[in-house]
Amino acid sequence: MTWEPRPLPKPTPETEEFWRAATEGKFLLSACRECGLTYHYPRALCPDCFSDDVEWREAEGTGEVYSYTVMRGVSGWPESSLPLVYAHVELDEGPRVITNVVDCDPDEVEVGMPVEVRFEETDREDVAVPVFAPRED
Repeated sequence: MTWEPRPLPKPTPETEEFWRAATEGKFLLSACRECGLTYHYPRALCPDCFSDDVEWREAEGTGEVYSYTVMRGVSGWPESSLPLVYAHVELDEGPRVITNVVDCDPDEVEVGMPVEVRFEETDREDVAVPVFAPRED
């Protein structure tokens, strides 16, 4: 099973490295060499100091649920993938990412729940979609 028919991200020159790395099972963050900020989503300029001296760093892919909502109906979303847990996950490196929490009962998701990244394959060779699942500590 692949990600489709759910909507696919559209890589841009700023994000294509992120999506390519995801196909290799790596979750990349952007980091500013000027001020040291680590951030997500990928941007050519640091959102704090606006420096263009930024680089990619591989994240551990672990974090915890910062906030979430359970959606039981989503236009264009396959019914077999509902309910959908739409969440903000705070990575251990600090940035928060918007994602889905999968492989668990949506009623068991809670703020502070430890999670780790997984990658959903797509029909495109250059794109995999990162999602998060509960982590056993």
